[in-house]
Amino acid sequence: MIYIQIFWSFFQIGLFSIGGGYAALPLIEHQVLEVHKWLTLGEFADLLTISQMTPGPIALNASTFVGTKVAGLSGAVVATAGCVTPSCIIVLTLAYFYFKYKNLSTIQGVLKGLRPAVVSLIASAGLSILLLAVFKNEDVTLTTMKLSDINYISAALVAAGVFVLRKYKTDPIKVMIAAGIAGIFIYGLF
Repeated sequence: MIYIQIFWSFFQIGLFSIGGGYAALPLIEHQVLEVHKWLTLGEFADLLTISQMTPGPIALNASTFVGTKVAGLSGAVVATAGCVTPSCIIVLTLAYFYFKYKNLSTIQGVLKGLRPAVVSLIASAGLSILLLAVFKNEDVTLTTMKLSDINYISAALVAAGVFVLRKYKTDPIKVMIAAGIAGIFIYGLF
């Protein structure tokens, strides 16, 4: 019976947590603190800390943590399955309809219209990260940036990283590790 409760609770969280991990927090809190009382408030705070420290989505990490706490390893598997099942169903349904109707001109028009929007969203996020990495002032925008605000060491590390990635097609993880090591030495000296 506990496995059904765990699965159903995290199925609901996975289904209704639209908007990312932080949007799922009130749902997780409601299920694990109020409805089932699986965790105390202190344990819930630990859950948030662990979920944010470990790689992966917060809801998925939280489901694994709660499942382990409530029913051990099998509880973790059931909770994790409950959390990802709604997404799998939705994606498989969309994939089915895409492959069935992909040749319709309307669908092709929608997809061609979405491509520039997706590229602009990715470019916007990349530009925000670039500004944060290269300028000393964290509140800098394209309209307020000045040459005196540039962190030249960071700018050089960014340029070197882009150069190595584009020229030598190096693994991005290796470039990140190398940039981190270089940053330790460079910033340790200055």
